[in-house]
Amino acid sequence: MIVITRLRSFIHVITGSIAFYPTLYAILAVIFGFLMKVAEVMGVSRFLQENASYLVVNDIDTARNVLLTLISGGLSMLVFSFSMVMLLLSQAAANYSPRVLPSLISNRRHQTILGAFLSTILYNLITVIGLQPHGENYQLPGFSVLLGIFSSVVALAAFVYFIHSISSSIQINNILRNIFTVSRKRLQFLVDENQYGQKFPDSSDWNVYETERSGTVQNVSITGLKTLAKQCDTKFDLLVSKGEYVFIHQPLLKSKKELDEAQLEELHKNFNYTESELVSDNYILGFKQITEIGIKAMSPGINDPGTALDTIHYITELFALRMQKDDTSVVKDDDDNPVINLKVVDFKVLAYNVLAPYRTYCKHDITVMQKLMGMIAYLKTQKAANDSYYEVLDREAGMMMADINKVLDNPMDLVVLQGIYDRMQIKNA
Repeated sequence: MIVITRLRSFIHVITGSIAFYPTLYAILAVIFGFLMKVAEVMGVSRFLQENASYLVVNDIDTARNVLLTLISGGLSMLVFSFSMVMLLLSQAAANYSPRVLPSLISNRRHQTILGAFLSTILYNLITVIGLQPHGENYQLPGFSVLLGIFSSVVALAAFVYFIHSISSSIQINNILRNIFTVSRKRLQFLVDENQYGQKFPDSSDWNVYETERSGTVQNVSITGLKTLAKQCDTKFDLLVSKGEYVFIHQPLLKSKKELDEAQLEELHKNFNYTESELVSDNYILGFKQITEIGIKAMSPGINDPGTALDTIHYITELFALRMQKDDTSVVKDDDDNPVINLKVVDFKVLAYNVLAPYRTYCKHDITVMQKLMGMIAYLKTQKAANDSYYEVLDREAGMMMADINKVLDNPMDLVVLQGIYDRMQIKNA
């Protein structure tokens, strides 16, 4: 299972590269081009010339001119498309948040379209190089030329779709929706796991083991840790959470029994480190990215309260789902005994980290603050896995009102926000 975890992380990394699919399609195009040469030697063009001559280009000058035109046109489309992708990434980083770049770079549609351009160019190059007559019995590779023309038509259609796709990808609503969808899917999976609320033994006097390197903990192999715990007859209490950046020699976990060098080496294999941040692996990153987009929208250079309000809508739905999840996550073995205690970002910490930036940078905007107070009022009506979550919401509302009273001078604005706050307190009573 450790191998599977590492393989999955490796696949995430390579598929997240903008060069992955273009490179893959380019290699396939080169292979296909040489396979077509073999097919030409076997007489595929001669067979089509005899049975369907209207499909085969049988003039070498015409074929060469057509292929060269397609190659030059394909290069122009490739350069233009690459420039558009770079412009997209630059605008997204400047207007929204640099953290959204990994999701835009790993957009499979854009990579596929770039791969279609590159593969078409390479295939046509291999085909045009083969246009070398070798005597009276030479058969022009007309079928290969026909496939080159057809592939260029497909690439042209992909280019039209690319213009549509890239223009929609830069829209902030689509970016937010994608982040929200992936975060909700991951969070819903954790809620449905039903591994929460279990009691775990006190680990205050257990053996503490440190990290061997620095980096962001992207994945933890739960199956591998369960197997190791069974082999060593021990239990593990993790001290770091997924998505957390750890430094070398920082406490990593506690073990009920002491581990030897071989067991420690096997233990560290269950932790995968990376510098990238993938929302599909950690829903906390979804909260972080949506929050950063909202705060960036309220900066003086952008001044877009509408986007900030949209981010609050998505955060509200994610918080409502997060309230269904307990702050503890205990993994049990085959005998239903708790064996691993996973560190989870507490709801209290999550709420503070998300709402504190809004309080700091948006407290001067009455519409945003009204939306935030309404969000807290709505969340207080939702079911929670722990009653302490409501106390967290009350604390956040109190801090928000304290900041509002220091900044806003208009008495009517204060009356509106104070009214929302007072209604929450009445419901508590």
